Amino acid sequence: MDNIAIQVTDVEKIYKLYDKPSDRIREALGFGRGKHHTEHHALKGVNLTIRQGECVGIIGTNGSGKSTILKIITGVLNATRGTVTVNGRISALLELGAGFNMEYNGIENIYLNGTMIGFSEKEIDEKMEDILEFADIGEYVYQPVKTYSSGMFVRLAFAVAINIEPEILIVDEALSVGDVFFQAKCYHKFEEFKEMGKTIVFVSHDLSSISKYCDRVVLLNQGTKLGEGRPKEMIDIYKQVLVGQYVVPEAENDSLLDDEELRRAASGRKGDAGAGDQNPELLEYGSKKALITEYYITDEKGTKTPAILKGSRFTIHMRVQVAETLQAPIFAFTIKNVRGTEITGTNTMFEKAFLEPVEAGEERMITFTQEMNLQGGDYLLSLGVTGYEEDDFTVYHRLYDVLSLTVISDKDTVGFYDMNSVVEVRKVAE
Repeated sequence: MDNIAIQVTDVEKIYKLYDKPSDRIREALGFGRGKHHTEHHALKGVNLTIRQGECVGIIGTNGSGKSTILKIITGVLNATRGTVTVNGRISALLELGAGFNMEYNGIENIYLNGTMIGFSEKEIDEKMEDILEFADIGEYVYQPVKTYSSGMFVRLAFAVAINIEPEILIVDEALSVGDVFFQAKCYHKFEEFKEMGKTIVFVSHDLSSISKYCDRVVLLNQGTKLGEGRPKEMIDIYKQVLVGQYVVPEAENDSLLDDEELRRAASGRKGDAGAGDQNPELLEYGSKKALITEYYITDEKGTKTPAILKGSRFTIHMRVQVAETLQAPIFAFTIKNVRGTEITGTNTMFEKAFLEPVEAGEERMITFTQEMNLQGGDYLLSLGVTGYEEDDFTVYHRLYDVLSLTVISDKDTVGFYDMNSVVEVRKVAE
C-alpha cells in the first residue's frame, strides 16, 4: 500500500547469552562441541503496520521488546529474522546517548546527527537557530555533552530530532527525564506533527500520554505482540498484564487477537436499573477471592441515575461478596474519560476508611460520596477490590468501565475539573 510508513514482517531478535567471556571466544573459534550460549528471544515473530500520519504507541512491561523493535526500525540493531521496510525520512530519540559522541560539544553533535541523516552542512546551518532555540541550554551547547545533565541532554537530542524535518519521528521514553515545562513543549510539538500529517511512533510508560496522543496502541509482552487497537482497550489489557492476571483468550487458528476480541464480557453481574448505562463488554478479571456483585450511582437525593449535576453531591455504591478471608481488602473506584485517561479516583486505603479483615462468606456495602466537579460530558466508572498478601499486591476483582456517567453542566472551565474559583474584580482607586 502506498500509505504505509513502516512495515515490520515476522521480525525476531535473538541474543546469545554467555556465562563468561571465554565461552564466547571458544564458540567463535569452534573449540569444543555444541553451543556455549543460551538464547534470549527479545522479539518473537512480530508483525506491525504503521500508516503515514498515524501516531502509534507501543506499551508493555520492562523486557517486553519495546526498545528493541524501535532500534530495529531505526537501523540501530539488525533483526535476527524478518524484514523491516521504512518509507520516509526517519528521526529517532532513543535512550540517552544514542547517536551522540560524548566527547563532542553540542554544536558538533548537531552537525554529526544531521550529517548521519543526510543533510549537508549548509542545510544544518539553516536549521541551527531553530534547534538552539528549542533546546534552550544556553552556553552549555559549547561544552562536551558528557558534562550535560540528563535534562540538558534530552533537550538537545529532542531539538535535533524534531527540527530536521522528519517524516517519521520515533521517541523512546526519553522525555521522561525532562522537566515538566520541557515535556509540555515536546507534547505540543507532537500535536503540530500530527496536524502536519507526520508519522509518530511513541514508547512510554506514561499511559495518560499514550491515551491522549496515540491513534492506535500496540501491546507487547515478553517479545510477543498480544494485540493492537484503540488506546483504551490496550491500556486496560496492559493493566491486567502488570498484575499477572492476563490470560490469552482462545482464538481460531491461534491468530493474533484484535482489540474487539481482547475485550471479554463480565460473567452476568449487572448494576441496578437506572444506576447508569451498563457496558455489555466490560473488562473483568481477578482471583475472585472477593466479587463485586452489585454497583450503582445515586444523586444527592438518593435517586439511582447515570446523570449527575455538576456541583452536586453523588454517591458510588458497590456490594462485595467475600469468598475467602481477607486480611485488609481495599475497595476502589476510578473515573476515566472516553479516551481512557484516568481523571480521578480513590480507595479505602487512601482515605484511611477501612483497614480491617473480612471473613469468608461476609458481605460489605461500600459507598463513596463526593462533590461532582468534573466538566460536563461523558465518563466511565471502574471498580475494584484489591489487597496485599505478604507484601504482594493482589487483584481480587476488577471491573473496568462498568458504568457510564454523564455530568450535566451549564458552566465548564478549562481542563478536566472545575476549581470553583471565587472571582472578584475591583476598580482601583486613582
